[in-house]
Amino acid sequence: MSISIDTIRLGKKYYIINYGERHEFIVLKRISENNFLIKDLLSLEKYELQEFIAYGKGDDFELFEL
Repeated sequence: MSISIDTIRLGKKYYIINYGERHEFIVLKRISENNFLIKDLLSLEKYELQEFIAYGKGDDFELFEL
């Protein structure tokens, strides 16, 4: 079962499925109430969670803890 963005915790690893793509990341820092600095576990790129979902949430949007 998918979890909510409200339950994300620092230092934990998660993956998101959105528009058919799967992204695994670790949470580095909380920026605001619903925004986090995350590090992609495959590319090692750092970006904000809101940048990832800026183009919307697809019908398949799901968030899971690894």
